[in-house]
Parts: sequence; structure tokens; C-alpha cells
Amino acid sequence: MTIASSTRNATRATPLAVVRERITLRAARDGNGQESAIQSVARAAHILGFFTVGRPRRSLSELTARLGVSRATAHRYTVALRQANLLRFDPATNEYTLGPQVLTLAAAAGAGLPIVAIAGPHMEALVRRVNETVVLSIWDGEAPIVVRVDDNPERLVRISIHTGARLTPFRSSQGRVFCAFLPESEVPGLRRALGREPSLGAELRRIRKEGLAEASEVEPGIRALAAPVYQGDHCIAAVAIVGTTSSVSESKTSATARALIATASQLSRDFGALPELGRAETNGRKLA
Repeated sequence: MTIASSTRNATRATPLAVVRERITLRAARDGNGQESAIQSVARAAHILGFFTVGRPRRSLSELTARLGVSRATAHRYTVALRQANLLRFDPATNEYTLGPQVLTLAAAAGAGLPIVAIAGPHMEALVRRVNETVVLSIWDGEAPIVVRVDDNPERLVRISIHTGARLTPFRSSQGRVFCAFLPESEVPGLRRALGREPSLGAELRRIRKEGLAEASEVEPGIRALAAPVYQGDHCIAAVAIVGTTSSVSESKTSATARALIATASQLSRDFGALPELGRAETNGRKLA
């Protein structure tokens, strides 16, 4: 997250250019004979899937063990994935991380989600109403990932958040929304976090009661308010207003907070959300 002083730089992700096929995985011999192209693609996908928020770095030995192939075969895959900018190698630690092309693909995947198109007009209207940055995130299985950002490019100073960015699940306002409204089984590490920080449980109960999360400790001087978006009885997204601590009030009854809640409610109605009554029961959540 950065504060941009330019008046014309857009915060939306650059449209994805045509992604050329750059991975040319050579057929290799193993104990089962000639390796098929389908198996090659599957193995490459498995390698990328080994990287998570909790484990963003992997050594070649780890990839070899998890893939179940020889070290030479695993190395050939990493070379091909590095050529496609899907992996990066850090010679200082001899470890791999996901490459920049993954962020481009993530942005393209997010842009194709129905909720992004549906949320667009509502987010733009909210920007006009509050004159702050508006962010939409979805849950990727481990953390919120930003899929759309709207703001007023005419502002001299504004908050810039990149599409494709992953947010902290327990400290960010959008992360806390998902922690509060998703089943505990869908939030890795939540039980441990509640054990370490009893205050987090109280905060999540408050969020469920008020339908609004606030966070100002992620970045100094920055405050974010977030509210859940439902499809049926399931929280499918979080919409947030992000600004400075001087421009965005922490009050849950401020005009900014009310405008955010109204936008989230409208999005939920567009997705056929259940009425307010009964949400807690259908979620089946009990917070420690």
C-alpha cells in the first residue's frame, strides 16, 4: 500500500496482454516411460500450488520431494517456469518464490469474476460519495486478495493499492471481515490466532454484530473500514474504504461508514443475499 501524489495515475490493473505460451517442457524419461504433455502441465501447476502465503519460499529439495520426481526433473520444471516469469530464484538463499507473471494472471483472473463487473458501478458511486479509495477483495483460501480498486484520480494525495495484492488475514479490516463471517475451517490459522490474541475473538464478535470492521494499525496513518458482501448465506467478498486516519473516521456511525454499509448491502442484494435475520445461525460460527 502506498500514498500516491500523482493526479492521473490509475489504480486499476493494466489489462492483461496476450499471454504467449512460453513454457516448453521437454518430454523426459522416468520410470513410467514417456512423459505426456498433460502430465507436464499438471506437474507445473502442482509446483506453483506449493507456494502459499504461509510458505512463500521453497527450495529445490522441497519441490523435488513434494513433486515426487528426481532432482534433475524438478530442476527442468523450475527452469521452464523461471523463463515464463512464473518463478523467481534467489541465489542468496537458494530458494524459489512465485514470479511477477503470477500477479498479472491473478489480476486477470480477478477481472473475470462476475462480482468484479457487478461491483464496478457501486464502487464508482461510492468513490464519488466519500472521495476515498474503495477496494474489493475476495478470499483465496488463505488471505484476502484485492480484485478491484477505484479512487478519484483528481485528488492530489490518494491511497494506492494494487490489484492482486494479498492482505493480512488477522490485522487488515478486510481480513477481519472474512475471519468474522467465514466458517472457521475456511480460515487457516484462525484458531491459533484466537488462542494467541483473546482480544481478536472479541473484535470478531463485534464485527459480526455491527457488520463493519476497522483497522488502522497495518500502515501508519492509514485507516480502512470494511463490510461483508454475501451470496446467499456465504460471505463472498469484502468491500472497503481506505484513507488517512484524518479523513476516514473510526466511528461506525459516520457518514463514510454508513455509505460503505449501504454499498455492501446493495451488492449483497444483487447477489441474492439472505435477509439480515438468521445470518449468524446459518454461518454456524462460534468465536472463542
